[in-house]
Amino acid sequence: MLALIRIPVVLVAFLILNVLVLIVCLARPFHRDNVYLAGQLYSQIAKLLGLKITIRRPPGLDTDKSYVVVANHQNSYDIITICKAAFPGVVTIGKKSLKWIPIFGQMYWLSGNIMIDRKNTAKALDTLQLTAKKITEKNLSVWFFPEGTRSYGRGILPFKVGAFRLAIATETPVIMVTASNLHDKIKWNRWNNGELIIDMSTPQQLDTSRSAKGWMAFYHAEMEKKFAALNDEVAESDKSR
Repeated sequence: MLALIRIPVVLVAFLILNVLVLIVCLARPFHRDNVYLAGQLYSQIAKLLGLKITIRRPPGLDTDKSYVVVANHQNSYDIITICKAAFPGVVTIGKKSLKWIPIFGQMYWLSGNIMIDRKNTAKALDTLQLTAKKITEKNLSVWFFPEGTRSYGRGILPFKVGAFRLAIATETPVIMVTASNLHDKIKWNRWNNGELIIDMSTPQQLDTSRSAKGWMAFYHAEMEKKFAALNDEVAESDKSR
């Protein structure tokens, strides 16, 4: 019964937020803070779904500096959950095909996100070089989902190396963003869907002690450990509610 009320309310809220984001993007296309604003707005929908989002940010995070952000990608709810961890100056790397999705695709592009053609290796490399230029010239942070696809409850999937090559090439510190398990977390007929914890690691400069693939393996292992720890913490929290 709750779902019959919640679904239309969420749809209306989502449409209103889309209009607001579109207006902002049209008023200031490609502004460095568009993605941050969109993330803060979309994350409000989580409240309508009975989901509490807890963000743990590293102390003293300087958002005027550039970072390479690597985050886990779980399902379509990410747009209202992990997006809350976005900070000023961050943009994402997305598939070029997203540009053609009506309204959302145009907003994604106007938000200043970087579109990459994953089917064309040469063009993808060119895009990464352009991304490196934007990091250094426009002082942007770039958000990657290094798994390259949604995990849908399969844990932390294997990483792709692009984010770590970029971090090394631009000497940009890496921030690891890990969200606790979201798979089957949200039930539309359940009033309280518990807590989702999103942990942001302290920025780390990648040195020459490892290759790009070595750092990729390191962060994959670190995210797996953090993911498991957060899931245990949420399970304890859910028991007490």
